[in-house]
Amino acid sequence: MTMPLYAATIDWDPSTSPTLRSDQPQDLLIHGRAFELYQHGVRTQWGYQKPQQDIFVVVHPKNERKNAPLYVVLHSAGHDVLSALKCTREVGNHDIYRSPDDFYALYLDCRANMGDWWWGGMHLGDAELTKKNSGADPMPVERRVLDSIKWVMAKYNIDPNRVYLSGNSMGASGTLGIGLRNGDMFAAIKANVPAGIEHVSNRMYFPPQVVPEKVTLPEPPVVVDYSAQNDGWSAGHDRFAKAMNERKYSLCLYWGPFGHANNSAEIEKTNDLINSFDWLGVRKNEAYAVFTNASCNDKLPWPDDMGNQAAGQVNAFFRWKCLGDTQDKLEMSLFLVAPGDLKTAFQIPGQATADVSLRRIQRGQIKPGGAFQWTCGTAKGAGKADAEGLITIPGLTITSAPTKLTVTK
Repeated sequence: MTMPLYAATIDWDPSTSPTLRSDQPQDLLIHGRAFELYQHGVRTQWGYQKPQQDIFVVVHPKNERKNAPLYVVLHSAGHDVLSALKCTREVGNHDIYRSPDDFYALYLDCRANMGDWWWGGMHLGDAELTKKNSGADPMPVERRVLDSIKWVMAKYNIDPNRVYLSGNSMGASGTLGIGLRNGDMFAAIKANVPAGIEHVSNRMYFPPQVVPEKVTLPEPPVVVDYSAQNDGWSAGHDRFAKAMNERKYSLCLYWGPFGHANNSAEIEKTNDLINSFDWLGVRKNEAYAVFTNASCNDKLPWPDDMGNQAAGQVNAFFRWKCLGDTQDKLEMSLFLVAPGDLKTAFQIPGQATADVSLRRIQRGQIKPGGAFQWTCGTAKGAGKADAEGLITIPGLTITSAPTKLTVTK
């Protein structure tokens, strides 16, 4: 896949500005990684009512490389882009802001212009504001985020199959709302204590909405979400988890009574699974397995048991590996993580059942309603793709021993 020369073809060109902020510290970043701070105006297509100036920061890998992955950060409501970067100086301070040393990282800002929030204008505590900004149409800030990412991808020769979106609190709400809707850009997304699920519910037409007949949503990214049942911002996660399951979207959901926390080590004292899945290893150009209706999922505390002090998980132990993706067949290894490979206070099941759907198939797609045959170990069967061409095999038994699932037309 060849990336377009985006920076050279749009009517918008951010410029570096080393003196934009007089209080900008010279040692802004940890590990001595190079960075640029950019400022820019608006594009007409974004839909802002008046001109404004915004900034973003691009951090380089510790060792420069071409075709590097990109780690995108949306800060919380209490931060701006520079204060978010300051957090990365120390472990335990909004850890999700810390990008891997071998990645490029993009830190975006939404504090320069009040009301230009990541959560798309939807706020759990403001019903009128949420109603005003409801629906599937993106707000100007969402368009700005996507165009900024595209510009950085072209400018820095980013691997288009390894772009990842992350955020904390309000930034996590934006991660869900912007990330899920744009699976054609993001390989995977990770949301730390998202401040509400209204944004993503509207943008994805989750119930009680329905996807309009003429709207086709791109294949979704793999989603990691960890939220606390004793955090008021987590309300509605029962509806979110139900919608993700019914849509057959990939979701790893972890919870426990850790409140609106941002320190990974402290959260892991309550739920040690939050960093157990290699979400940064997911590639956009590779098929992946989605596990739904799994027998090993814990019961959600939302909405009826918010005082529960237990930690829990949905889909925490399933893993997959794409073995082959040709026009004739798709081969996928399915397995549960082995106890020896994951140190956790949770009891890892020896086997579990789940419905398995296959997404982002590159070459072996089945036409909507098309017939297919499958084998998985000693089990075998036949089925038909749904109206969108999605392949689902119900009730597969999965163990810690990798088993090859083969699907043929």
